[in-house]
Amino acid sequence: MNATILMVGTRKGLWVGTSDSRRTTWEWSGPHFDMTEVYSVMVDTRGDRPRLFAGASSPWTGPMIQVSDDLGQTWRPTSGAHFPEGAGASVERIWQLVPGATPGVVYAGTEPGAVFRSDDGGERFELVRGLWDHPHRPEWGAGFGGQAFHTILPHPTDPDSVTVAISTGGCYQTADGGSTWEPRNDGVIALFLPEGEQYPEFGQCVHKVTRHPDRPDRLYLQNHGGVYRSDDHAASWQSIADGLPSDFGFPIVVHPHEPDTVFVFPMNGGDGRYPPGGRARVWRSRDAGDSWEPLDDGLPDSFYVAVMRDAMTVDDHDETGIYLGARNGAVWASADGGTSWDQVVANLPDVMTVRAAAV
Repeated sequence: MNATILMVGTRKGLWVGTSDSRRTTWEWSGPHFDMTEVYSVMVDTRGDRPRLFAGASSPWTGPMIQVSDDLGQTWRPTSGAHFPEGAGASVERIWQLVPGATPGVVYAGTEPGAVFRSDDGGERFELVRGLWDHPHRPEWGAGFGGQAFHTILPHPTDPDSVTVAISTGGCYQTADGGSTWEPRNDGVIALFLPEGEQYPEFGQCVHKVTRHPDRPDRLYLQNHGGVYRSDDHAASWQSIADGLPSDFGFPIVVHPHEPDTVFVFPMNGGDGRYPPGGRARVWRSRDAGDSWEPLDDGLPDSFYVAVMRDAMTVDDHDETGIYLGARNGAVWASADGGTSWDQVVANLPDVMTVRAAAV
């Protein structure tokens, strides 16, 4: 794995960056799918060669799932994710593309809030009917960005277990391959509800959930107000926000080699949606959220835009790279685990998602 690929999805197309394992210089291609909203991308490294995915939504032709088997040189559409006849809905955006725990499985999360599954490497997707027919679904709301399953976490060793999260509906989990689903929101606050009703069974505005495959029962959650950890497979959540300048943010990312190392990008609340003091800072915890430290070497001190829930990611090199995309069209990269940062591209449309991998 001597090369690195970095996919950057924006409100007006996709850019693909390539570098070597040092990640000091980058070559870029794009825009791919010009003037489409690319809210989700994925690098699938499970096969003989990497396959790139992009969820591109056009206001004229609707959403499509595009794939490339030559690192973005050429693309073709798959059959995509579509509601079956009689479901009373149509897919507006592809918010999430995630590899499953078994070969050939790919999940897609959509707006309106639904999860689709492919068993043939992403060529054809079927609606996960048990979640779509859940009795809570008619009561799920929509955040400012829309109603979307932005988090899909297949269990790394149990293919029947999947954890998902939606804004604004909360976190749900299946243990039987998607036939039935249970809410998993105990301890997560919903600040927008009246006092005395702020810890409901469901309805929380979860922004992102993540975990490390070596510790699948430990999950980390960034809420619309609140940063949490679960040590019991999402059965309950405890706050780990102490030490952060704000508990509001969108992304939360776990280190690929260190299960206790987690990164967040705090912002100053739902009204401002930029980092406190206008200074871009990634905050890192190396003890599962018990303490936090800011990482700012190379990041700007005048920064008044948001970093969205899927716009921070890591690669899987031995020396981990971290990537941060912003709504001002710039992307920063750190090749040393967040200690120092360099801007690797600028002046793109506002960035909605970044994904990276060693290939």
